[in-house]
Amino acid sequence: MGRRDPEEGHLPAPVKPPDGGWGWIVLFGCFVITGFSYAFPKAVSVYFKELMKDFHVGYSDTAWISSIMLAMLYGTGPVCSIMVNQFGCRPVMLIGGLLASAGMILASFTTNIIELYLTAGVLTGLGMALNFQPSLIMLGTYFDKRRPLANGLAAAGSPVFLSSLSPLGQVLLEKFGWRGGFLIMGGLLLNCCTCGAVMRPLDMGMKRKMEKTQDKYEAKEMLPIGGKSEEGISTTDGTKKAKKVKKKPKKGKKLLDFSIFSNRGFIIYTISKFILVLGLFVPPILLVNYAKDTGVPDTEAAFLLSIIGFIDIFARPACGMVAGLKWVRPHVAYLFSFAMLFNGLTDICSARASNYTGLVIFCVFFGISYGMVGALQFEVLMAIVGSQKFSSAIGLVLLIEAFAVLIGPPSAGRLVDALKNYEVIFYLAGSEVVLSALFLAMATYCCLNRGKKKEPPPAKNPSAGAGSDTEEAESDVQEAEEHSSDNHQPAHSTENAIVAASEEANHVSEEQSGEGGGCPEGDGEVLAQDGCNADQTVERDRF
Repeated sequence: MGRRDPEEGHLPAPVKPPDGGWGWIVLFGCFVITGFSYAFPKAVSVYFKELMKDFHVGYSDTAWISSIMLAMLYGTGPVCSIMVNQFGCRPVMLIGGLLASAGMILASFTTNIIELYLTAGVLTGLGMALNFQPSLIMLGTYFDKRRPLANGLAAAGSPVFLSSLSPLGQVLLEKFGWRGGFLIMGGLLLNCCTCGAVMRPLDMGMKRKMEKTQDKYEAKEMLPIGGKSEEGISTTDGTKKAKKVKKKPKKGKKLLDFSIFSNRGFIIYTISKFILVLGLFVPPILLVNYAKDTGVPDTEAAFLLSIIGFIDIFARPACGMVAGLKWVRPHVAYLFSFAMLFNGLTDICSARASNYTGLVIFCVFFGISYGMVGALQFEVLMAIVGSQKFSSAIGLVLLIEAFAVLIGPPSAGRLVDALKNYEVIFYLAGSEVVLSALFLAMATYCCLNRGKKKEPPPAKNPSAGAGSDTEEAESDVQEAEEHSSDNHQPAHSTENAIVAASEEANHVSEEQSGEGGGCPEGDGEVLAQDGCNADQTVERDRF
């Protein structure tokens, strides 16, 4: 997907997604990459207290490490898109895994907080970004019919890794210190290279199968059985000529496809996602401090995040299964709107929770709605732009989300410091999420669905590319098979057709000569091949 063909210099034809097979290995790799990308910036916060003691800095200074990681994950989206379109997914992921690991290993030798920003923040964040985006692109190439389920299972890596990396980091901190913990974490990030290695391009396997089949057929045709040796040679020559004719001219590939901004669905999705991110991450960030201010003990307050993570693990795959149903998938944008509406109303309704029981109920419903949003966000984008443009689309969307991430949570923190009231923050965050849900649902219904109803039904043209990725891939494979079968037709079939046409022409000419001679009107082309004078045909046409 998005890879250049090294021999011909153009994009390969889309291949039908297998919806299984090696795709399950790709799904597991995407599960691991998603877990590291989203959970690692939060798990690093376990080391913040030790870093504050060693470097004599405040909490806000150490918190910038996680912020820089997230900023690199979101803000470098276009850079990742350009690299994927230029070099392919697997090389980019291998480089990203090495960068992420090198960043944490170098961070274990730092002597000040600035060096930590450059190593653990910039280098590790860039490495995880180069892994996260290509893994989603490969997931879209291997799955089509089961893609909602695949997205849900891959998204479940975030809560699973968050619930495991944080305790692991605490154990490493107690036994080896923060430097030893960073060194071991860097070794764990080398698993990203393993996940990148299994991201086999889908078109390579298909090309190998087609080449083997073609070689076997040519070998059979060239066997000297009777007159088939000559036929095999002529067939091989014809195939080679056809390949030369069919070979497409080299053309440049856009490194970043900005034509997706002409897609109204993409514009609607981008605006709603920007509004969503402004308030989506605010409640989990402020939840622990909010619970402590209401009198909840520290251990019980920290357990609230574990409740959200545990519910999130099951909510994402379950929502992916629901989104894959035949009667739900065509309306997946409305299901996404419902998930956002559910999440926003949960924030608003829990703003006045004043005891631990109320906060636990909030965490249960927030975990369900948050898991639904996480499982559907990239599935909706794939459905809007298609797999061929997804590499450029996700890069631009993540860049726009980076601005929202840098605006939403910091602004909420400043409001808390100024107002000393968490209730207003929960109302504001919930209102932003509800607004994004209403905007997506109304804009999709008014601008997209009504526009489709007004447009006349398109004519059935086999060359028109209106359909799903699976249908396009099936048509391309069918055309390739027909083309190969046409090239391998025996030479004597063409000769038999010419002989039959000439005999029919002789029979017609004999009948006409018996009646009065001459060339009949309307049969000029056939009779000209059979000996009728072309000048006579032209003269009769003049009369």
